[in-house]
Amino acid sequence: MKRTKTILTAVLLMLCTAAQAQPKFRMADGTKYEFRPHGFLSVGGGVQHTLGETKIQKLLSPNAQLGLGYQFTTVFGARLQANAWQSKGGWNGHRAKIGDTPLTAEYKYNYVAPGIDLMFNLSNLFCSWYPFRTFNLTAFIGGGANIGFNNKEAVAIAGTVKAVDEYDLTYLWDGTKVRPYGRAGLEAAFRLSDIVSLFIEGNANILSDKYNSKKSERKLKSDWYFNALVGLKFNLGRCYGKVAPPPAVTTVEVVQTPQPEPEVVPVPAEEPVQVLEEVMVEPLRRDVFFQINQTKMLYCEAVKVKEVADYLMQYPKSKVTVTGYADAGTGNDRINDRLAAGRADTVVKALKRYGISADRISYDSKGARVQPFEKNVLNRVAICVAE
Repeated sequence: MKRTKTILTAVLLMLCTAAQAQPKFRMADGTKYEFRPHGFLSVGGGVQHTLGETKIQKLLSPNAQLGLGYQFTTVFGARLQANAWQSKGGWNGHRAKIGDTPLTAEYKYNYVAPGIDLMFNLSNLFCSWYPFRTFNLTAFIGGGANIGFNNKEAVAIAGTVKAVDEYDLTYLWDGTKVRPYGRAGLEAAFRLSDIVSLFIEGNANILSDKYNSKKSERKLKSDWYFNALVGLKFNLGRCYGKVAPPPAVTTVEVVQTPQPEPEVVPVPAEEPVQVLEEVMVEPLRRDVFFQINQTKMLYCEAVKVKEVADYLMQYPKSKVTVTGYADAGTGNDRINDRLAAGRADTVVKALKRYGISADRISYDSKGARVQPFEKNVLNRVAICVAE
C-alpha cells in the first residue's frame, strides 16, 4: 500500500510539473504556440471477433464504444470508456470421438464493459509536439469489468442431453455475470480540424476462461475478443494557444536644459598611426541539432542560428559554411541524403531571414556517409562554421 501511494504521488508531481511548463512550438514566421491540457469525447462503432472454434466470419458481431478522457500532457492522457454490444461462441464440425456425427452450432450473448485506459501519444513522444500534426498514433493499456448477460442461446443448446456431453459447456452461465478484463491497443487519429479528428482503433481484450461458457483446451486458460472501431473524437476546449509576445518597452524622452558650449581649445594634430596587421577574429561554430526524420528546426536550436547571424553582422567580412548530416543508424542513403540537405537548407533560409546575403553563405550536405559525432543521435545535425 505504501509503495502504491509513492507511485501515485510521483505521477501527480509529474502532471503538475507538466502543467506549469507546457511545451511550446515556434513557426517559421516567429509565431509561438503552447500546448493546453484539455478533455475529449470519442464515439465509435465497428466489429468484434470472439476467439472460438468455428469459422472467423461466424464469430463476427457488432460493437460500439463511448469514451470520455483528458489529455494531461502532450504524451500522457487517460479515458473512461464503455465498450458494448455482442459476443459470439460456437463449434464447427465438432466430434467427441471418431465416428460421431459432427456437431455444428453458434450462439451469441450480450455484454457491456466499462473501464479505464492509460493513453500514450507516440507521435508526440518520438517526434515532439506539433499543434497542427495531421496524424497521431496513440498506444493504450487498461482494464475494467465485463458484464455479460442474455446468454439464452447457449443455455438452450445445453438443454439437450447430448449437447451437455458433446459440447462440453463446463462453464455455462445464465443471468448476469461480472468478470474483470484487461486490454491494450492502438489508436490512429487523423486531424480534421482543431476540434474534430477521425480515429481508427484496434484493441485486444483478455478475460477468464468462463466468458464463452466453454472450457478452453489451450494451455493459457483464458478467453479473448478483438475489436476494430472507427469513429470521431472531439476536443473539449482548446488544445493549444498562441503565446503572447512580451510587452513593448516604452521609451521616455528626457528633455535636458541647454548648457553653454565649452570653449574649444585647439589640440595639436597627432601623426596617424599605421596599422601593420588586422585584428585576428576567432571562428564561430554552432551545431544545430534536429529530431529523427525531421528537417524542421526546434526553437531551442534556432537560438544558435541567431548567434551565427549576430557574428556575421558584427564582422562584415566573415562568411559561413553550413553542412547538413543524417545519422547512419536509421533510414537509407536516399532518405538520409534528403534529410541532410533539408537540414542545411533550413539553416540557410533562417540566416537569410536575419539579413545575411547569399554571397556570404555556402552550404553542403554529407548524408550519412560522414558521421561527425560518435553517438548516432548527434549526427542529425547541421554544422555552421563562421570565420
